[in-house]
Amino acid sequence: MPELPEVEALSAFLGEHLAGRTVGRIHPVAVSALKTYAPPLSELEGRTVDAVTRHGKFLDVTAGDLHLVVHLARAGWLRWRENLPPEPPHPGKGPLALRLHLADPASTGFDLTEAGTQKRLAVYCVHDPAEVPGIARLGPDPLDPSFTREVLAGLLSGERRRLKGVLRDQGVIAGVGNAYSDEVLHAARMSPYKLAASLSEEEVTVLYEALGGTLREAVERSRGLAAGRLKAEKKSGLRVHGRAGQSCPVCGDTIREVSFSDSALQYCPTCQTGGKPLADRRMSKLLK
Repeated sequence: MPELPEVEALSAFLGEHLAGRTVGRIHPVAVSALKTYAPPLSELEGRTVDAVTRHGKFLDVTAGDLHLVVHLARAGWLRWRENLPPEPPHPGKGPLALRLHLADPASTGFDLTEAGTQKRLAVYCVHDPAEVPGIARLGPDPLDPSFTREVLAGLLSGERRRLKGVLRDQGVIAGVGNAYSDEVLHAARMSPYKLAASLSEEEVTVLYEALGGTLREAVERSRGLAAGRLKAEKKSGLRVHGRAGQSCPVCGDTIREVSFSDSALQYCPTCQTGGKPLADRRMSKLLK
């Protein structure tokens, strides 16, 4: 799933390629992806793109008083193309969800695609990004200058959930998902099962620095990359997420995994849990 660093890089890439240019045609292909009907997508046609920004994991293409807002979900992606076919795409079972042509040249634009059968990619056309429910409920952005250590301390205070769940909650902190929550906790040397409210003042500071440092490092690695290279860059930069069974790059211990119904977390026992493996109830049931 694209998270804050990748969406930040995508917004910068699109800003360079779209700002100041006119929208030609927009073809919604997957009906399930379009979440709004008024104003219609066709109202964007003929408008000049002013800017492309990010709200958490949401992309926001602004054209006058209209916003084309996209959430790529788990399996969605944006593909920039210089050779779009002139004929409109036909709805079908393929991955294409939406196609946008620029006015000049008409062969230039982008495709929104989504792999798999769980169609969660979402497209909105709104007058105000706050009309999108997912944006309206977003917590503070961890890369915003106003996101201070004191802000994080306030978010964690009284929070009785595990750190892993709190970091992934978009209503608490915007933009962090499954991968980067693993990376942040590894950098902070904290167990994903640690209760958020139990952190000491010193631990809050450590987590704050790990959160900002991990995300900024990922953003810097992705800066200037074309959209098609961002997935590979994300994967290559991860230290523990998706690397179960491999050696921890910090201590050499074997990275372990805890599986859930629709996701999994990875961690290093030596760095994060005092050398003790976390209980994996799902795997324990399978082994019985």
